[in-house]
Amino acid sequence: MPAPLNAENVRRAPKVLLHDHLDGGLRPRTVLELADELGYRDLPAGDVESLGRWFREAADSGSLESYLETFAHTVAVMQTPEAVQRVARECALDLAADGVVHAEVRMAPELLTAMPMEAAVEAMLDGYAQGAREAGSPIRVGTLLCAMRQADRWEEVAGLVVRYRDAGVVGFDLAGPEDGFPPDRIPAALALLDREGAHRTVHAGEAAGIESIRAALDGARAERLGHGVRIADELAADGSLGPVAQRVLDEQVTLEVAPSSNVQTGAYRSLADHPVDRLHRAGFAVTINTDNRLMSGVSVTSEVTDVATTFGWTWDDVRTVTERALAAAFLPDDERRRLLDDVVRPGYAALAD
Repeated sequence: MPAPLNAENVRRAPKVLLHDHLDGGLRPRTVLELADELGYRDLPAGDVESLGRWFREAADSGSLESYLETFAHTVAVMQTPEAVQRVARECALDLAADGVVHAEVRMAPELLTAMPMEAAVEAMLDGYAQGAREAGSPIRVGTLLCAMRQADRWEEVAGLVVRYRDAGVVGFDLAGPEDGFPPDRIPAALALLDREGAHRTVHAGEAAGIESIRAALDGARAERLGHGVRIADELAADGSLGPVAQRVLDEQVTLEVAPSSNVQTGAYRSLADHPVDRLHRAGFAVTINTDNRLMSGVSVTSEVTDVATTFGWTWDDVRTVTERALAAAFLPDDERRRLLDDVVRPGYAALAD
């Protein structure tokens, strides 16, 4: 008899996370302690409970701009290699405790302005490796390096992706405002990634719509779409698809969907209004992600459980989105196969039988 599909059992299930921001997942206590160490005096609250509540309430604004303002505080306390390493270590430990077996966590090293970008990348890699070693359950954490669309350091970031890809960096991401900053604005960075065969994902179809998705695919040659939920703008009630949606479906371009984040930033009024289920039922390559665990007050377990409860998903649905995420992960094929055969499939078989 299948195990009940509830939070306790979802936590036990092996999960794959593709879209999670390091600077959006700090523990509130860590924010307070790092602020004290660094002499940062601008935090909006002085105790763990109040600070955690402030982040959630500030993020739950219905505005992407207001949501992003919360990052001023987390980035401010991550301005030393030691702080970055601590945050990355705790990230790996927290995800492992949540049943995540493979995660790709992203960060824009150019935001860590008090150190060279190389130092920031090495601190992340060291922290993830330390956390993975200490975790009581197996987890692999790959690093995605973000370049900010509105800045001009894309080539540097692309170079770091190539330089550190044998040390744990798995790919390149474009983050920041979609409107006004096209994803092919700095062709030399994309050409470098092309020459080196480096993986890339692009934030698109979150704050902007179909044209942003088209530009990510055609201009930046994105393998995955960060969020990508606005593809639902071309999914009609009768099931017919517009040309970009048909392409995304046919090519099985992975959608890194983060439902709670989309509701908080005002893209959708509620989880029940979110298109995650419609896209999943229509056969799109939907995956379930956290985006920013601190700001949204979520875990992978809570996101999966809330989606499953809201839309009546079964273990087959949860297993499907997990296997899709693993198929899209920037992993060597032998590692992907090992995780699928030895971890993911047995884990879901035990819950579904």
